[in-house]
Amino acid sequence: MSGKKAKYDKAYLRIAKEWGQLSYCKRKQVGAIIVKDRMIISDGYNGTPSGFENCCEDDAGLTKWYVLHAEANAISKVARSTQSCEGATLYITLSPCKDCSKLIHQSGIKRVVYHEEYKDCSGIDFLKKAGVEVELIDDLK
Repeated sequence: MSGKKAKYDKAYLRIAKEWGQLSYCKRKQVGAIIVKDRMIISDGYNGTPSGFENCCEDDAGLTKWYVLHAEANAISKVARSTQSCEGATLYITLSPCKDCSKLIHQSGIKRVVYHEEYKDCSGIDFLKKAGVEVELIDDLK
């Protein structure tokens, strides 16, 4: 990885990490940034859909089924705009799950850079099989 590319990748991941701190979820705060042509075209964090209460966990402390993942929120924002994810890079603090990986691939995102691995790596495996470039950057300094 070139020095300039690594510098930008880490900066965008730090932005995603900061964005994730806006999440009301107690178990895990995840942030995502979508970048195309060196411009941030969308952002997202995990949370409930618009119009719902900002509580992500039920009384037992489990995540409610309808909580949206950060990357799904970011992709949904693009879908509501005049932008396109075609050829974009997704920066996300936690590697995507298998369901979000399908959305990432279908949206045209060509590269995913993430900071931590999710417990299930099948989403990453799917993205690689689909030809999406995937990279883990665990040092943001």
